Amino acid sequence: MKALIVIDYTNDFVEGNLPVGEPAIAIEEKVVDITKQFINHHDYVVMAVDLHDEKDDFHPETSLFPPHNIRNTTGRELYGKLGTLYEDNKESIYYMDKTRYSAFAGTDLEMKLRERGITEVHLIGVCTDICVLHTAVDAYNKGFSITVYEDATASFNAEGHVWALGHFKNSLGATVRKHTE
Repeated sequence: MKALIVIDYTNDFVEGNLPVGEPAIAIEEKVVDITKQFINHHDYVVMAVDLHDEKDDFHPETSLFPPHNIRNTTGRELYGKLGTLYEDNKESIYYMDKTRYSAFAGTDLEMKLRERGITEVHLIGVCTDICVLHTAVDAYNKGFSITVYEDATASFNAEGHVWALGHFKNSLGATVRKHTE
């Protein structure tokens, strides 16, 4: 069994307060298409969405990044067509908050996957070398098989994106592929 984890594809990370910008905008169609395919095949789909509270001086990201994905703001909403796809398919998508880079850290994600017999996770979203990377490392450490779509992930840093794709393949044994393969 497999699951798709869509990581942080929100307004703030695409064009908002902490924007990846053009690389994130460019993957929108792939992100939406892959998500549709998983929904249509009745696979488990997870929206893992970063959540921060305004003026949280204790969160480790506070000193690293400008405020982003703040609770109850439009910046935290899913970006563009993905937001519409989610609204049209809420009953078949698990939307979860995460407060750290990894979708596994401090969440019930592993439990949700295990109770469904899922052994393989497919990762898309942003940022390749931050939240996608940390989620992949945790998935590896928990024994899941990993597939990452190189054309449905993006980062602030083109070199970081390429480095992370190599790390997925060479250090985590992940399958790195394009959406159409």
